[in-house]
Amino acid sequence: MTSVVNEKKDSSLILIPKYEIYVEYMLEIILLQLPRTEKYSIGNEYKTLMYETLRDIMYVDKMEKSKKLLYLNKIDAQLNTQRILLRIMKKMHWINEKKFNYVMNTLIKEIGMILGGLIKYYAKNN
Repeated sequence: MTSVVNEKKDSSLILIPKYEIYVEYMLEIILLQLPRTEKYSIGNEYKTLMYETLRDIMYVDKMEKSKKLLYLNKIDAQLNTQRILLRIMKKMHWINEKKFNYVMNTLIKEIGMILGGLIKYYAKNN
């Protein structure tokens, strides 16, 4: 039992550097290349949402087990919102297909898989 708990704790800690890589990429590559008018609308919304998600990820590791599922589901909803905003950016041709695919199929996919595993674990063990 202890090894299962340690594995899930390690998974939540793995989520932090994965999300950090995602935030850095989004800031350096995509959000800096948005048209000026969009940097202050969808760009600010996206950045605010990323930072809020990062705070929630950091907070999950510190909270009691009974509340973790609530925050993990909140993080999942925030990640889904970021996916929607990213699809809008692609549809409006503010980002190219290659960058979109890398973010969606690599960065967000990895974060989503870790998050999904944590949600299943805490849903089962609450």
